[in-house]
Amino acid sequence: MKLQNVIILCLLVKSCVCFAQSVQHPLQIVIDPGHGGKDSGAVGKNGVLEKDLVLQIAKQLTRKASSFDHKPAQYYLTRYADTLISHRDRTDLVKRLKADLFISLHINDAPNANAQGIEVYVYDGPSEYRWESVWLAYTIQEKLAAITRQKKRGVKFADFQVLRDLSDSCPAVLVELGFINRIFVNIGNN
Repeated sequence: MKLQNVIILCLLVKSCVCFAQSVQHPLQIVIDPGHGGKDSGAVGKNGVLEKDLVLQIAKQLTRKASSFDHKPAQYYLTRYADTLISHRDRTDLVKRLKADLFISLHINDAPNANAQGIEVYVYDGPSEYRWESVWLAYTIQEKLAAITRQKKRGVKFADFQVLRDLSDSCPAVLVELGFINRIFVNIGNN
């Protein structure tokens, strides 16, 4: 994912909090770079690790998004280094911060080298923030697909722990930014 796509993702995150317009305090946005530590996530053909890519993207996202603020917002990462953070600790952080929005970043993998596209997941059970999460998921998928020219693989419903544990805390989505063997990452050089 090129830097300009990360910048646009930042703007997208900012625009996605419009449902929180009535919030009087600075928005609390938690970005979760998935995996970490001994959990590498997907591994690309060239040895690139999902955990490293999503951490790099999350750091760029929070840095760039802060510079675009037209409405006060505070950005937090669930991890700032290559450490393994449990799902429970990730969601406990969101709850302690009373976050207004949670986005977990991942990069997909598949045995089919031609697999491509963006998927966004929402919790499949009852949730106080179900419709806000679904709206956020569709918005992220539409905008990212348009920006990156990747295929839209759909908004999907799943029982992922990070989504389940936040079902009554705030809108929450898990974004698969693309497939590890097809995504181009050149963040640090731009």
